[in-house]
Amino acid sequence: MADVLTILRQYNVSKKDIIDREDQVVFGDLAWQKNVKTNYVVWGTGKDGIPKEYYTLDCILFLLKNVHLPHPLYVREAAAASVPVVRRPDRKDLLSYLNGENQTSASIDKSAPLEIPLQRPAQAKRGADDAGDADKKKPRLEEAQVQQAKKNWMNKIDAPRESSALPAQIASSSLPEAMPLEKIAAIKAKRLAIKRTKIKGDDDIQPGALEQRSFVDAELDVTRDIVSRERLLRTRTTVLQSNGKQFAKNIFSILQSIKAREEGSHRHHHNPVPHTPSMAPARMQPVASYSRYDQERFKGKEETEGFKIDTMGTHLGLTLKSVTEGVQARRVPQTVAPEPQPVPQARPISQARPPPNQKKGSRTPIIIIPAATTSLITMLNAKDVLQDLRFVSTEEKKSQGAKRDNEVLIQRRKDGGGTVPYRIIDNALKLSPDDWDRVVAVFVQGPAWQFKGWKWSGNPVEIFSQIRAFHLKWSELPLDNNVKKWAVNVINLDRNKRHLDRANLQMIWESLDRFMAKNKPQLRF
Repeated sequence: MADVLTILRQYNVSKKDIIDREDQVVFGDLAWQKNVKTNYVVWGTGKDGIPKEYYTLDCILFLLKNVHLPHPLYVREAAAASVPVVRRPDRKDLLSYLNGENQTSASIDKSAPLEIPLQRPAQAKRGADDAGDADKKKPRLEEAQVQQAKKNWMNKIDAPRESSALPAQIASSSLPEAMPLEKIAAIKAKRLAIKRTKIKGDDDIQPGALEQRSFVDAELDVTRDIVSRERLLRTRTTVLQSNGKQFAKNIFSILQSIKAREEGSHRHHHNPVPHTPSMAPARMQPVASYSRYDQERFKGKEETEGFKIDTMGTHLGLTLKSVTEGVQARRVPQTVAPEPQPVPQARPISQARPPPNQKKGSRTPIIIIPAATTSLITMLNAKDVLQDLRFVSTEEKKSQGAKRDNEVLIQRRKDGGGTVPYRIIDNALKLSPDDWDRVVAVFVQGPAWQFKGWKWSGNPVEIFSQIRAFHLKWSELPLDNNVKKWAVNVINLDRNKRHLDRANLQMIWESLDRFMAKNKPQLRF
C-alpha cells in the first residue's frame, strides 16, 4: 500500500487535481484526513533523545500552494491559517522530492507506520460528478445571477445616503426611545467623518482581503506609500553644493561690482575739510579712506539738541590726560605745529601670516596600530581598548553598526581626574617628519612588512629603540617568531577571565608613561 507522501508526489509531478475539502484531501478514489502524519521526519527531531516528529498532510500541501512566497512571508501566512510550518532546512529537500527532482530523501522514514486511506463511496463520487455536470449545464443561469447581483450592488451605491435608514437592530432596540433618530444619525455621520481622517489599521481590514492580493501588488503599494512620504535630505555639505557655479567667476565678479559701487559713492560724497594751522591734533584729518561714519559730517548740528557736542571729534593721538581734561584743554594753542602722523601702509597677505616654519607644533602623542583586520586592536575597537580599558572584538563592533574612521582621538584618564589626548592611526605613510617626532608607541602584528616605508629605513630593531612597541594576543595562542626576537611588550588576554582585561591593558599605559618621561618629555602625557 502506497503512503500518502508518495501519492502526493505522484499527483504533484503529473499535475493532477488534488481536491481539498474542509477536513479531507482527496486523491482520485483515495482520501486522507488533513491532520494525517506523513513519513517525512521534521528537522531537528529523532536525535539526542528527542522523539521523532512527522509533517502532516495539510502542512506539506500548504507549502505546495504557497511555494512562490519567500520563506518569512510563507511562515506568516501559515501562522495566520493555523497550519504547521515546514522548517527552512527541510524546505529545499522536500520540494525537490515532491517535484520529482530526487527519487528519495534522507528524511523519509520508511519504518514509520502508514495511515490507511479512506475510500470514497461510489454514490458520493457519482453525485459529485453529476453536480459538476449540472454546474456545466447552467452557465447562463449563473451568469444571470452574477449580473443581477452586480446590478443590485450598483443600485445600492447610486442610492442617496439620506434614503438609507438606520440598521434594523437599532430601529428595533430601545435606543430610539432614549435618543431621537436625528441625533443617532448625526453621531453616525460624525463617526464616519472621523474614520475617514484616520489611517486604516489592521483591525479594519476585512478577513481574507490580504489573501486576495498578490504579493507583487502588496509590495508595489507599500513602496508607493513609502516613496510618497520621502523628502530630500539636506545637510550642510549638500547646501554648499552648486551646479554650474564657479567661485572665482561668479563670486569675485559680485565683489568687484560692490567695491566699485562703494568707491564711486565715496568719491561722489567726499568733501575734504581745509587744513588750518590752529587746528588741534585731534582735528587733523587723516588721508582720505573709506569710513562708515563718514556720513555724520553732513548731518546738521540740530542732532545735539543745543549741547556743545563735537560729533566729529576723535581721541586719536591724544594722551589720557588730555582726554580726561575735556574739550577746553584740547583747544589750548600749541606753539609747535605737530608733525603729521604717517599713514600705516597695509601689509601684503604674504607678510600678514607667519611663515610655516614659525608655526607652533602639536604636543599630542601618536600611537600607530595595525591596519590588518586580523589584529586584536583595530580602528573600530581602539577607543574601547585604550580609553575605556575594555576589550571588545572587532566583530562585535561591526554587529553594533560601528563605522571605521581614518584616525581616532582618545582621552586617557589620569589619576588626578584630568585627561590627555592621544591620536590613534593605522597608516604611518601619511605622517610628516614633524609627526614622526610625536609617535610614541606602535602595536606590532608580527610580519616585518608592517614597517615597510617607515622612518628609520623600516628596520624593526631601530624603530623599537625609538618607539615603545606592544603586542596584543590571546594567552592560549603561541607567540609569533618575529615578536620573540624583537623588543616588544607582550600583553596577554584570557578568553575565560575577562575580568582581568582592565589590569592587563593598564600595563600599556604604565610602560608608556615611563618611556615618555625619559624619551619624549616635550609631549603631553
